[in-house]
Parts: sequence; structure tokens; C-alpha cells
Amino acid sequence: MVRKGRARIVLGWREWLSLPQLGVACIRAKVDSGARSSCLHVLEQELFERDGRQMVRFVLDAGFRQEVRRTVEAEVIDQRMVTDSGGHRSKRIFIRTLLQLPPGQGWPIEINLAYRQNMLFPMLLGRAALRRRCLVEPARSFLLGIPTEVEDIP
Repeated sequence: MVRKGRARIVLGWREWLSLPQLGVACIRAKVDSGARSSCLHVLEQELFERDGRQMVRFVLDAGFRQEVRRTVEAEVIDQRMVTDSGGHRSKRIFIRTLLQLPPGQGWPIEINLAYRQNMLFPMLLGRAALRRRCLVEPARSFLLGIPTEVEDIP
């Protein structure tokens, strides 16, 4: 059922997205309506406390080049068990950040942090982030376009 007054954004099975609060101008993501939560590839993560709030410091690996690696800090909103596509369960840290799409639309999403080095995409965009806002066209890719920052990457 489509909500009245707001058209849904149509995404392909893979898209370029932005996470501006984490300093990521563009990241290649697999759009996966079969996954409940979204996931972001990180190399390291460390929990700490600041002003009575639980925080996480992590090394973000947004993709193709070493220079896209950066250390980021965010507030932990939850830690919960996640089952991956292979059926393995692990406890993951969840943060909230802004998802920005090329048409200039954005909204906050929950995202968990995991080591995804062997995956083709550094980010997985799950159905909770898509709910009531997006439709997925599984036979198509990059419907939102390819950012100019990555056009030269093979």
C-alpha cells in the first residue's frame, strides 16, 4: 500500500548512498529487502563512555581506496543479536545516522557495525531503512545515478 501524498523512491538492487554524519560522501550499498537491519563494514570497533553515554569508536572502510578509511565516533543506541545470511548469530553494535540519497532526500536509520571484508559491498541497506519510503526494482542497478566522485573507479 502506497501512502498518500508522498511518492516512494525506486531503488535498484545496488545503489550509491551517502552517510553525511559519518563523513561518507558516497558508499556502494546492496539494497536487501531480505535483511531486516542495515549493516556497515568497519575494520575495528571500541566501546567507551563519554558524559554517561555509551559510545563506539570505529574505523570505517567505505570502499575502494585506503584514503576513504577514517576513525568515527557515534553514540550506541543498542546492542543486539543479528543472524547473517549464513545463519551465524553475533551480537552487534547499533548506531543511528542520516541516510542521504542523491535526489536530496534523507532520513535517520539504524545501522549495525560488522566486519564485511569478504562481501562485495561495504554497506547493506535493509528493509527497516526502506520501510514506507522506497520500492526495490531487483532487476536494475544504480537507478539514483553514479556520483561523479566514483565515475573513474573500475
